[in-house]
Amino acid sequence: MAPKATTPPPVLDDRALNRAVLARQLLLRRVPRSETTVEQAVGRLVGLQAQNVRPPYYALAARLADFAPAELSEPMADRRIVRIVTLRSTIHTHTADDALALRPLLQAGGPDRELKAFRARGGLDGVDLDRLAAIARELVEAEPRTMKELRDALLAHWPDADPPSLSVAARCLLPLVQTTPRGLWGRSGQVRLTTVTHWLGREPGPPASLDDTVLRYLAAFGPASVKDFQSWSGLTRTRDAFERLRPGLAVFRSEYGAELFDLPEAPRPAADTPAPPRFLPEYDNLLLSHADRRRVVADDRHAGLTWKGNQSYPVFLVDGFLAGVWRLDEDPKTGTAALMMEPFAEPSAERRAELAEEAERTLALLAPGSAAYDVRFGTVRG
Repeated sequence: MAPKATTPPPVLDDRALNRAVLARQLLLRRVPRSETTVEQAVGRLVGLQAQNVRPPYYALAARLADFAPAELSEPMADRRIVRIVTLRSTIHTHTADDALALRPLLQAGGPDRELKAFRARGGLDGVDLDRLAAIARELVEAEPRTMKELRDALLAHWPDADPPSLSVAARCLLPLVQTTPRGLWGRSGQVRLTTVTHWLGREPGPPASLDDTVLRYLAAFGPASVKDFQSWSGLTRTRDAFERLRPGLAVFRSEYGAELFDLPEAPRPAADTPAPPRFLPEYDNLLLSHADRRRVVADDRHAGLTWKGNQSYPVFLVDGFLAGVWRLDEDPKTGTAALMMEPFAEPSAERRAELAEEAERTLALLAPGSAAYDVRFGTVRG
């Protein structure tokens, strides 16, 4: 008997994938406050990039209706949300529960790899890493320390080691959070570090499981491939998790032939669903969480225009795709807040008006006390 023919998976083109990820990322419509809290949104998105102070605030302003910066500052001050190194060894804003559970799972995907690179350079020759971790823990739990303070204290134990490597090793070995006021809107403060358990006053429960984290990733970024998940998490050898989950997942193909997985009931809007302009921060995970980024970056040439050296510009979307960079300027003397946009291609009159309207809305959310708002098209990259 001939084997039963199988139906090939449905194909999702870039526009269909674009609308799906925008829906998961809360970027097709701003979510009303009645439907979610800031903590719930941060958890749903599995954290927000926080290399700098303002990006998490910009990210939420693009996603939540009537967002006010205090809505993120307050749970950070109350230690319900924290800033910690997790995904790809970069700083993310996470709920307290996720900071405790995700860091152990993601340790191999970022911090361990970063530590290995520093060890390969020879700066940690002769350093007992277990002893370093124990000493560093005692130091930062006695009082939060800056990286310089931590480095100088560790140098007393290993005077022949490379000083920056010592503090980086401590950050890689220990789950260190940035203590407030760092990260609070409108406040300043050096980066001071302590352990997440000390800051939260509780020990972690079981680490997040790989399978559950795959499901959370698909809910926030799907449909996606195994390689996409690995790009987001920094982890390798994760195909087995997808195979375990396969019976309960929907399977698709990209227009380039990649196998994509998704939650069966997750939203996959029609490819022609309207996508309003959105202003996103630098390093937003929308642009960093897939191996194949064509679902958001339609023109490869545009990806390089968002960077200056190793620094990223804030970006904006038009029709759901990367379309330009922007910056926010505030003048305390005049009380004016200005948003400057630099499109990568000249927008139509209709798109230009939509961008200006969204820029004014963004200014109202991020600079609510300003006496006047100014929206401009001009040069941002320089």
